[in-house]
Amino acid sequence: MERVLRYAPRLAIFLAGIAVGALTGSRRERGGMDSTAADELKRSLAGLEDRLASQESANASIHNQIEARLAGHAAKLAEVPSTAQITAAVEQLLAKTMASLDERLTTQAHSIEVLKTTVSQTDSLLERVLESLDSLQTHGDPSGLSADVAHQQPTI
Repeated sequence: MERVLRYAPRLAIFLAGIAVGALTGSRRERGGMDSTAADELKRSLAGLEDRLASQESANASIHNQIEARLAGHAAKLAEVPSTAQITAAVEQLLAKTMASLDERLTTQAHSIEVLKTTVSQTDSLLERVLESLDSLQTHGDPSGLSADVAHQQPTI
């Protein structure tokens, strides 16, 4: 009997393990998937993987298009002159325009001075011509002189 008591706890543990195994096995059979459900799950998973792959390739294509556009825009941007270059060109154009304007104003001022001189000389010449005509009239026509003198002298 002593032997039986020694082996009894071990036997109880062994039987408990068998019971747990039997219960677990029956649960697996009840909760397990059948082959059609597993096949359907595999097909669904394969479809999902295919859609994911097609989405990734579409995204890669769009990414490549965007990269190409960015490269094109960068090339165009490199061709555009900088603000400093534009400013220098505008300043140079303004300097040429101002120089041309100064030159025209100087030319016009000189023309005005020449016109003033010409008008002054014409006035002087006209005055001399009128004086000469006046002197010719007085020396050439004695009757004209007496008439002028008669008008100028008061009568007594």
